[in-house]
Amino acid sequence: MIVVKVGGSLFDSPALGPALRAYLETLAPAEVLLVPGGGPVADAVRELDRAHALGEEAAHWLALRSLGVTAQLLRTLTLAFADSGSRLTVLDCFEFAKEDEQREDKLPHTWAVTTDSIAARVAFVHRAERLVLLKSVDIPPGTPWEEAAAFGWVDAHFPRIAALLACPIEVVNFRLRLT
Repeated sequence: MIVVKVGGSLFDSPALGPALRAYLETLAPAEVLLVPGGGPVADAVRELDRAHALGEEAAHWLALRSLGVTAQLLRTLTLAFADSGSRLTVLDCFEFAKEDEQREDKLPHTWAVTTDSIAARVAFVHRAERLVLLKSVDIPPGTPWEEAAAFGWVDAHFPRIAALLACPIEVVNFRLRLT
């Protein structure tokens, strides 16, 4: 299985659907699990947290629920590809997080955890053969994950999970494919 996280920063491009379908074709016949980024939907939850002081625990679960919207967006954008008989699934992040709660090493409930860490956690739990992060930024090859987190290229918790992964992690500046 290949876990592919589609960064929420990419959702503003009308070219995302065709580019994503073309990219997924390059991964066939592998089983692919798409992890939706949060983008503007998760940003709205951040704003609600700031306005109403929800607290990280409540905001964490609300943000996970909001990812249902971006998951449905990805399902819609990849519908033609999925209908072609591919082995493509879009992750329900809320359901995954509820199941993950039963595990001793579950993800913390803070804003330090974004869909980068969720994707890495999914790759760890499912023993993925590869983790791919589609982003709007280049991360120079060989950059330590702690440094990438310090620059805001991945979330603050990501280096901890990345250190546990047995599979390679690939970062693709997918923004370049959207122009």
